[in-house]
Amino acid sequence: MKRLVCCLIVLNATGLFAQGGNPLASEGAPNTTIIQAPHKAPNTEPSVPLGEEIPMYDPGSEVVSWGGKHWNISNQRIFQARFEKYLNAPEQTSEDQLQYQKIIHDITDLVSPQNCTQQTFNQGFVLLFRAAAHDADGGICNALASAVTTAWQAQRNQNQIALTAEELKKAMQTEQSKAIMYNAAMDNESTKTTTGGGKRGGSTSTSVVNAHEMRQSVALKEVAQFQAQIVALTAKREVSALQARVQFQALMLQFFLQRRFQHVVIACNMYRQLFNEGDSAIKVEGQTKEFFTKDLGMPPTVSTLMSLATEAMRDVREGVQAYLYLSDRNEMDSATKRLSESFLIGEYMPEIRMLSRDKKRLALTYSQKGNRLVSALSVKDYGQAEQLLKDMEIMAKDFDATKPRAAVETAKTISAMHLAKARNAAISGNNQVVEDELKQATAVWPRNPALAEMSGTIFNQSDLQQVAIADFDKLLSQGNLREIFNDKLRYIAAMATFPERHEKLKKVLENMQAIETAVARAQEFARRGDLAGAWEAVERAAQDFPDDVKLNQLRGNYSSEAAGFVESLRTAQRLETQSQTGSGLAWYLKAQRQYPLSDYAKEGIDRLAKKIIPPS
Repeated sequence: MKRLVCCLIVLNATGLFAQGGNPLASEGAPNTTIIQAPHKAPNTEPSVPLGEEIPMYDPGSEVVSWGGKHWNISNQRIFQARFEKYLNAPEQTSEDQLQYQKIIHDITDLVSPQNCTQQTFNQGFVLLFRAAAHDADGGICNALASAVTTAWQAQRNQNQIALTAEELKKAMQTEQSKAIMYNAAMDNESTKTTTGGGKRGGSTSTSVVNAHEMRQSVALKEVAQFQAQIVALTAKREVSALQARVQFQALMLQFFLQRRFQHVVIACNMYRQLFNEGDSAIKVEGQTKEFFTKDLGMPPTVSTLMSLATEAMRDVREGVQAYLYLSDRNEMDSATKRLSESFLIGEYMPEIRMLSRDKKRLALTYSQKGNRLVSALSVKDYGQAEQLLKDMEIMAKDFDATKPRAAVETAKTISAMHLAKARNAAISGNNQVVEDELKQATAVWPRNPALAEMSGTIFNQSDLQQVAIADFDKLLSQGNLREIFNDKLRYIAAMATFPERHEKLKKVLENMQAIETAVARAQEFARRGDLAGAWEAVERAAQDFPDDVKLNQLRGNYSSEAAGFVESLRTAQRLETQSQTGSGLAWYLKAQRQYPLSDYAKEGIDRLAKKIIPPS
């Protein structure tokens, strides 16, 4: 079923693998890349419906190729966000949802090949409108009902065209008979002229022949006109029939790409009844055709599409069952992978939607711990990483901690070696070596608790300590946290014996770590092309640390690169402060349309919506 995933990423489409399952491939943060494909010559082949629109998936590297770009679906922020939103959502077991699923089941039974008649088909068609009234349907049944109506109208048009062509054919045959009759009359008159002999009589016969010839010419012209009209109507009928089929096939493929597999089965059965073509071939070209013929080894037909949809539904059901079994056995690493795979394939399947929130929260908790572990290792917070490893091993018996634990233990060992060298250099009075070794120890493990202890022993020279304290107090009063951070080694050593200043320094380092994390996050968003997300990352950090130069520089750069979104958000915030609730809400909605993942826009919409409609 991994091959099937190539049809199921949209974009609406959605990388739903959380970082929980073995979150580390290496010591650093995940490397999520969007790679531009090499320049290709423009395609001169005629375009066809859905010819080059299916993304291709490489199950070995978990990379999706679509529209000339490549994505690693495991690391895409939008995919993780969509999966986490699902894990936090309540189970859809309301009466409305159950009623909707019953209607879908009834429609499937009514239009199935073993039950379908004209009467049951009409009953299923009527039920489509009842299903469309439910929120869970999302208008899919309305689209299908419209396609059925269009097909019926096309068939009626074809019948009307056939009747018109038949009438034209009769009129053409009448004119053909006239032409034959006039031709016979001309032959008779010619015979009379040959045998009559008189001059006057010959002149009269010639006039009659000319009259018959003119009438025959008019009749033949009429025949030619009728024949041209019949050919045009026949071509129009064929085009109408082809267009109706292609439109219906495009809708079925659209349902498939949206992962609405229940609707795919219904649409395929209705297609067979409407067009009565059995295993009708789907009109596709390019990568879509190659996906069916090469990757799946099957021709692109309605039966193939229905088979894939049925197999996807079965795979989702088995995936959910596997998740429940593994979670009960405390094997959350494999369980989380199985649930994310099932969600990726069948996001709208009832087995996915009806899974209880408590069961889903197990996967969410495990995934969040995995993401925190990745973040802790990326900023070299090995103390926090070690605690998370213990938690994850308790939560998931099948969690493989080999690589992250190796990274933690290696960093602790190297840091201890540098501290030992610094201690020996301090004993020998080699201050330069002390400084170098402490810098290296700090670079390996910045928050190593042994650093403070070591600093209190090494830096016992009062002059250096007092200078460092004075510099620290001055920079702290100026709010110049970055300068303190850049020379943190000196201040860590100097503040070791001053608990109050040590706590201030610890706070500065924590703040700078938050700033650097925000900067790294923003730069990663910008590298992916998400400039609005990058601006939001530095904007939120800049509100807490308005004096940081680097944050303000990035803030200015990204605000100009995402100018439209920033302007909409600024306008909304200004109108909100002016108590112009309606206008502010409109601008927040505009900002959300420009960047759907915006936290600022969502928070503003929530605030103003509560003002307009206070909670009861």
